[in-house]
Amino acid sequence: MRTGPLGMSACGRGTATAAVDGQNMSLFNRDVGLDLGTASILVFIKSKGIVLREPSVVALDKNTGKLLKVGTDAQKMLGRTPGHIVAMRPLREGVISDYDMTERMIKEFLKKVMGFSIFRPRIVICVPSGITEVEERAVIDAGLQAGARRVYLIEEPVAAAIGAGIDITKPCGNMVVDIGGGTTDIAVISLSGIVESTSIKIAGDQFDEAIVKYIRRKHNVLIGERSAEDLKMSIGCVYPRPDEVEVEVKGRCLMTGLPRVFSVSSSEMIEAFEEVSTRIVEGIHSVLERTPPELVADISTNGIVMTGGGSLVWGFDKLVESKTGIATHVADEAVSCVAYGTGKSLEWVNDMQDGTINLSRRKQMQS
Repeated sequence: MRTGPLGMSACGRGTATAAVDGQNMSLFNRDVGLDLGTASILVFIKSKGIVLREPSVVALDKNTGKLLKVGTDAQKMLGRTPGHIVAMRPLREGVISDYDMTERMIKEFLKKVMGFSIFRPRIVICVPSGITEVEERAVIDAGLQAGARRVYLIEEPVAAAIGAGIDITKPCGNMVVDIGGGTTDIAVISLSGIVESTSIKIAGDQFDEAIVKYIRRKHNVLIGERSAEDLKMSIGCVYPRPDEVEVEVKGRCLMTGLPRVFSVSSSEMIEAFEEVSTRIVEGIHSVLERTPPELVADISTNGIVMTGGGSLVWGFDKLVESKTGIATHVADEAVSCVAYGTGKSLEWVNDMQDGTINLSRRKQMQS
């Protein structure tokens, strides 16, 4: 039997090489789904599921340019940093507002979930349905610079529908309303493609801003972004609750400049959120008006599915149902739906083109 220079037979060497190649291919084919949200980032790794869920916040030393913290640790610094440290969100209204910081943030999160790897992953990133070509290119470039070998894009409402368990391949109309941190994406999906959609820059962040403005106007007290978010999550509602709920809030009195503690009720939240919630309902009406009648009939049968963190504001499904007359429900694990859908789309990544923005292209390639 012919042997190699170290005494290994050619057959044995071939088997060992095949094993190493198989291991390398396993590493090489590590695909990642990224829900790049304004408020939070979720990372999905094929065969592992969601492995990371952190706020999309970075903390930077302005003097040195050094990235100090990312995610949860950086979020704790919001509104509490000295002059030379800035804690910021590099994504605003669903798109990149600070390219360099977004790239560095993605790189840090990928390093956290994947460790050191000589092989660069393929990444599917979800984006708002109304994204422009320039914004699209910025997302692709940020992913590549952060260490991806290939970057593919999927629209948020499509990913949300897949993650909510909707079979988007059927010739049947389904409406998805995905309320994230920076944008609300409303879409009618049929045959794996978006028939009608709109993306409005009214979402969770605007709810927080509405609370800050309302408290300032009504109580003459200034509260911070984090306090507003806590209020939204604890007693926030857009539809009357069966029982009134009150919580104590701490802020700075604008008259005296001193700390002040006061109570805020859930009915006040309805008043604070009225303008924001009305804009979202108007967006749903607008999409329904442009949708073909056959698909509207399907939607009236199938109902409207709501996803995203913003859909968890109490009574949102009841408000939409009361305004449209269409049965509406919030998907299970609404916050994670887009990430799960992005993760499931990894199964089709071999059929995608770089920068693919719609799964319907995959269908066209296969036909």
